[in-house]
Amino acid sequence: MIGYIAQRLIYAIVTFFFLSIVVFIIIQLPPGDFLTSYVARLEQEGDIIDEAEIEALKREYGLDATPLEKYFRWFGRFLQGEMGRSFEWNQPVERLLKERLPYTILLSLITLFFTYVVAVPIGIYVATRQYGFSDYLFSVLGFAGLATPNFMLALILMFLFFKYFGISVGGLFSSEYALAPWSLGKIWDLFTHLWVPIIVIGTAGTAGIIRVMRGTLLDELSKQYVITARAKGVAEGKLLFRYPVRMAINPIVSTVGWQLPRIVSGETIVAIVLSLPTTGPLLFKALISQDMFLAGSIVMFLGILTLIGTFLSDILLIVVDPRIRFEGKA
Repeated sequence: MIGYIAQRLIYAIVTFFFLSIVVFIIIQLPPGDFLTSYVARLEQEGDIIDEAEIEALKREYGLDATPLEKYFRWFGRFLQGEMGRSFEWNQPVERLLKERLPYTILLSLITLFFTYVVAVPIGIYVATRQYGFSDYLFSVLGFAGLATPNFMLALILMFLFFKYFGISVGGLFSSEYALAPWSLGKIWDLFTHLWVPIIVIGTAGTAGIIRVMRGTLLDELSKQYVITARAKGVAEGKLLFRYPVRMAINPIVSTVGWQLPRIVSGETIVAIVLSLPTTGPLLFKALISQDMFLAGSIVMFLGILTLIGTFLSDILLIVVDPRIRFEGKA
């Protein structure tokens, strides 16, 4: 098992290196740069900037270097925790991320927990009652959850709560706690505001996992070993959770690596609609303004979340499926 984990760690490190190259190339692909957009914006406002000032700004922002020099400078600083300076905000990137990343991670982890805790039991329940009323009910709800855009659900909830209860569900804090120092009251206010974005962001993922869990479990329940165990008189509950569920949950466990970055990236429009202080709106604005260091750092964090999630998936699969442990020993 230790060899298996070490092998996955080596894969993750190599993937992280190639990920940095891909992220840098993607960030550099759009024509122009932040300075081009900045100069164009000033010219639209009637300001005139001479070439000498433009060259000075290029040297200040490090935009006069070759692409290779830019990459090594950016990646080297990223490894040291120095992510450059945001052009748009005129602040160090690490300071901007320090303000918003904790809320993003908290929201993502709670949403991930909500998604699996709700979806897996429901998937098991409807699979054991195939073509029953609950199966049809959750199938309809699942398809509705998959088909409804998250931002639309956010708008609907905001409208309903404001119209019928006079409550604003935007943001993560009430107005009296937004700028207040941390206290038990502020923590409680944060958690009372978290449930709306958790439901909105986690709806599609929950619906999808219910469908996957139902389908894989139905496939396992029709296999010969289940029929044989039932014929031998094994109790239904013991049979269900000891064998078919363990096999059917493999695809669910293996997708943890996709869920973390999907939740973070998928909450961008929801965060804009609900005025959430997360990295989603920050990334959107950075991409619009071609703020290379800020956008690249956030995309790198999404990639790191993918690597962490995939690594956790591999470890969980060892626990769930003994065949993987056997393969690792071999």
